[in-house]
Amino acid sequence: MATRDDPHNALPVFDRRELLKLAAVASLGMAGATAAAPTNGSALTAMSARAIAAAIRNRTVSAVEVMTAYLDRIERLNPPVNAIVAMPERAVLLDQALAADRAVARGDALGPLHGLPQAMKDLTAVRGLRYTQGSTIFRDRVATEDALQAERLRQAGAIFIGKTNTPEFGLGSHTFNEVYGVTRNPYDLSRSAGGSSGGAAAALALDLLPVADGSDYAGSLRNPAGWNNVYGFRPSIGRIAAPGRDVWNVGMGVSGPMARNVGDLALLLSVQAGFDARAPLSLEADSDAIREAPSAPLLGTRIAWSGDFGGALPFDPGVLDACGPALADLAGLGATVEEAVPDYPIEAVWQAFVKLRHWQQAAPFLEHYLDPVRRSQLKPEAIYEVEAGLALGAFDITAHSTTRSAWSEAVRRFFERYDYWIMPTAQVFPFPAEWRWPAEVGGRQMATYHEWMEGVCLVTMSGCPALAVPAGFGPSGLPMGIQIIAPVRREIDCLALAARYEQAAAARLDRRPPSA
Repeated sequence: MATRDDPHNALPVFDRRELLKLAAVASLGMAGATAAAPTNGSALTAMSARAIAAAIRNRTVSAVEVMTAYLDRIERLNPPVNAIVAMPERAVLLDQALAADRAVARGDALGPLHGLPQAMKDLTAVRGLRYTQGSTIFRDRVATEDALQAERLRQAGAIFIGKTNTPEFGLGSHTFNEVYGVTRNPYDLSRSAGGSSGGAAAALALDLLPVADGSDYAGSLRNPAGWNNVYGFRPSIGRIAAPGRDVWNVGMGVSGPMARNVGDLALLLSVQAGFDARAPLSLEADSDAIREAPSAPLLGTRIAWSGDFGGALPFDPGVLDACGPALADLAGLGATVEEAVPDYPIEAVWQAFVKLRHWQQAAPFLEHYLDPVRRSQLKPEAIYEVEAGLALGAFDITAHSTTRSAWSEAVRRFFERYDYWIMPTAQVFPFPAEWRWPAEVGGRQMATYHEWMEGVCLVTMSGCPALAVPAGFGPSGLPMGIQIIAPVRREIDCLALAARYEQAAAARLDRRPPSA
């Protein structure tokens, strides 16, 4: 179990998978201004991000060794999964790693991600890398500058080794597009890795990255985390600054971290979070407090489990059962877990979500829709959002936004009775990768490409932070997760409960993908 160590501590701390490999790393000695002889690549890539960063800083391992280990692993394991795309040449990346080692040798001030390989989701611009957003419209586009999130990670010392795959424009919770193809689930290559941060989650499951970024509107950080046995965090709106074309009408999409353990998740969030004047509604953040969020004592903690909302939400067989052991872990730690739902009609919330999404998501696609050539390159889901958005009037939007406000108030009152709210990360297990989306869930027909994710969309509409943690595995060995939800702006509460749960569930969840 990874200790939630500060990356500035003098010595690296290793998680449970590192213990078996500790001797190989410990055998590395100081060699003047240079790192010692290279260690085993699998030992390095299995280390936590915090431990790798500390080892680079302490010069017990070099950034070149780390980069080599990750590139070797990507070369071996990425092709059948297709998680990481748009990679520069190896020599270019090794030169950047060497520059990181020289900065260590000079005694330069080092960021918390110094020397760590990073591949950003291909909805984010990274200077010098292809920036397609999964669309053939932008197949050959190369970003000329960093988006704010890439800028923050670069300033923290990360080295960009490519992008993680995403569905076209992030639409849909299944990662496929006509530029790079399908991203497959490491636990079963015939199945979806989820989305839209599917490439990021699959890469983490296979130790192809130490940490990964993602974004979430309708579960895009939470669903793939649950389906790949990793962690994904949707923070409150504004916690991570996100400049855009309209900085005053903030949508429901947010950026967030993904990681293989809670400590690394907090580390990346501490870099991502914080105010930026380019996003005037963004929130201040205490990076030290985020990074050092303690485990939460659970004795007396009140937890609400909403499950299928009293039968209102359909689930495929086995999904809720797979969440049962996680609830048992929480109860075993002293929490009181009971089934409960906020007092508000969820069908009204869902209908408002669909309409608000038309309005918020369709606007960036409108210029492509109005051009017949580019319209022919848009996926059907993008056309659906635009055409439905065009039918909305200003008063329609106001009415649906009012419903959203009423729902969030009902959730606020719900949290007067409970400390945490728990729900599954998806209503189905990973489905065949050849599908666009499941047409039926639990015997109920799905009317839209995202209706099968209604449960996570309800949380989006609440504005609450939601941290996806692994819950367990279904009968066929496919992973499922739960969302740990806290009141608005209480990200540290989510991290604290997740850290305590991770300690309790570590042995039960220690199941690696077959090819890892």
